[in-house]
Amino acid sequence: MVKGPKDQAISERLPVARVAVDISLAHLDRPFDYLVPASLDETAVPGCRVRVRFAGQLVDGYLLERIETSEHQGKLARLERVTSPEPVLTPEIFDLARTVADRYAGTLADVLRLAIPPRHATAEREAPRAPDESSREPEASGKIPPDPGSWTRYPAGTAFLAGLAQGRPVRAAWSALPGPEWPAEIAIAAATTAAAGRGVVIVVPDARDLDRVDAALTEVTQPAVGHVCLTADLGPAERYRRWLAVRRGLVQVVAGTRAAMFAPVAALGLVVLWDDGDDLHAEPRAPYPNAREVLALRAHRTGAAALIGGFARTAELTQLVAGGWARPLAGSPDSLRQAAPRVRAAPDEAELARDAAAMTARLPSLALRTARQALSGGARQALSDGARQALSGGARTGLTDGPVLVQVPRRGYLAAIACGRCRAQARCAICGGPLEIGGSHATPGCRWCGALAADWTCARCGSNQLRALVTGAARTAEELGRAFPGVPVRASGGQHVLAAVPAEPALVIATPGAEPVAQGGYAAALLLDGWALLGRPSLRAAEEALRRWMNAAALVRPAGPVVVLAEATLPAVQALIRWDPVTFSERELAERTELGFPPAVRMASVTGTPEAVADFVGAAGLPAQAEVLGPVPQWGDGGVRGGGQPPREQGGAGGDRPPEESRVLIRIGRGDGLALARALHAAQATRSARKSGGVVRVQLDPAEVA
Repeated sequence: MVKGPKDQAISERLPVARVAVDISLAHLDRPFDYLVPASLDETAVPGCRVRVRFAGQLVDGYLLERIETSEHQGKLARLERVTSPEPVLTPEIFDLARTVADRYAGTLADVLRLAIPPRHATAEREAPRAPDESSREPEASGKIPPDPGSWTRYPAGTAFLAGLAQGRPVRAAWSALPGPEWPAEIAIAAATTAAAGRGVVIVVPDARDLDRVDAALTEVTQPAVGHVCLTADLGPAERYRRWLAVRRGLVQVVAGTRAAMFAPVAALGLVVLWDDGDDLHAEPRAPYPNAREVLALRAHRTGAAALIGGFARTAELTQLVAGGWARPLAGSPDSLRQAAPRVRAAPDEAELARDAAAMTARLPSLALRTARQALSGGARQALSDGARQALSGGARTGLTDGPVLVQVPRRGYLAAIACGRCRAQARCAICGGPLEIGGSHATPGCRWCGALAADWTCARCGSNQLRALVTGAARTAEELGRAFPGVPVRASGGQHVLAAVPAEPALVIATPGAEPVAQGGYAAALLLDGWALLGRPSLRAAEEALRRWMNAAALVRPAGPVVVLAEATLPAVQALIRWDPVTFSERELAERTELGFPPAVRMASVTGTPEAVADFVGAAGLPAQAEVLGPVPQWGDGGVRGGGQPPREQGGAGGDRPPEESRVLIRIGRGDGLALARALHAAQATRSARKSGGVVRVQLDPAEVA
């Protein structure tokens, strides 16, 4: 760490350093000029970390560039020290961070905190090396692209790989075929790009997906291509060590979770985003960027190729296709028939004629029969001749019986309860929140404030009897354990998520997103409580339900039975039965366009105290095309109540609580989105400069607008 005394001479070569200070105040979101002492001339390189004095305090910053003169007319302060001469901020990442900040009405400092990990001095002092000597890059002349593998199942697959090999910016909206092949397909695309001398960034939702991609990259690309995985659980030293290997150009392929979208890969040739509809891709810290938008911006700015998709299709990805930025990449009809499971909705007319109680039963006889046949090996015998022939030709057909996946939307035991007599939902007498039961002998408690309700009585009818309103995964496991005695029951969800299960018969109860991979695939799947997913008060409820169903059903063996407990006539259910996410997404986008909802428009959410939000919106200077919706009261539970009404409960205090926050939505056409972002940023700058009271949270393109 080299210091620069105040009385030391100034560097004669490019004496002015332009610095981005690590301060998130919007009115200070610009570079500042400092003088470079002669003693720091060699270490003060563009991209390095520095310490500067700002407003009387020492703060961190990044040196952006060295210039001859400054436009500032006053006296310039000097760099206090160079924290590290390592150029951690590359020009490409700086330009990307600035663009992301402008798009989301944020500050450069906030984006750089997401893009660059904290410094670890010990890791930085180590000699430059690849994290694993066995994965060191060979000479470029020895790189041979891999075989297309399962990409031949896609009519445009070989053409896509050819574009990657030629370094062309081919961009695909990928509708992956069901099955376990998607990690290998990503690895083949990455290896093809790396063989052409270009870098690759791969982003997946969680660590379990990353483990599968890591294994595929190791199998497909070694020793032709070195790769690293970036995750938060590596620890600060190892994560920074791997990040530095990428920054120093020792590794071409980077795979990771959300933060890897900013990985400083040199000569970027391909960005990959798997399951772009997963909410884990949305950054919860300001300025709240989404990995899909960041990677699309990065590919556009660098001329890189893009592979974005999953088993389902989001309206945002369909918007990119409709605008001509990406081309659809889907499997052939024959490949889809060979890979897809057989999906059936329950109850249907045939089942109702057989079992009149199926309309109200949570586990109708069809679901129980399907599970019983799969566990005992009868599922194969129940298939038609054509389905058996397709099954015998699949790659996951070594067994006639196997595990059964049961997807349950809610965690816990009884996630919501109601009065056993009048069916009114049971509410907390203190805060008005919904009551739940955490175990078979547990006392009801409030989901909001945690207060116990041992002596609860219904305020409407006076009864103290309770019944289940929403059944969670724990209660489902208990019920199925009684229905299938002797069959192992495995649970995956919450803090206990299984990565994989063996091929032996078992009931696997999992919440959405926590479904483990079964060796050889699941023999069958039951998708319970479809109403709980479809009935959520969310613009994306149907799209998200279909995504979760398809992710679970894709784990089932080819032609294996899948039973979804939902109304068969609903568009999302029909899309699942036909395995046609593209048509559903196109319909979803058309409906949102007609109604003026994202992604057809850009939407901003402004949340804070009612007074602060009103002052912010009134002084924002919004574009004339902007439409202000609200304000809408918002309570501490995070829920926005329809019609601006607080939660009025049965004799509780909830109806008398004043709103803690309010929210305003601002809608504008996509072409004017940057103008809206600039206006919101300017309003934030005015508030921060005036030190206005009350915190206002600004979020563009929020995941939820309902």
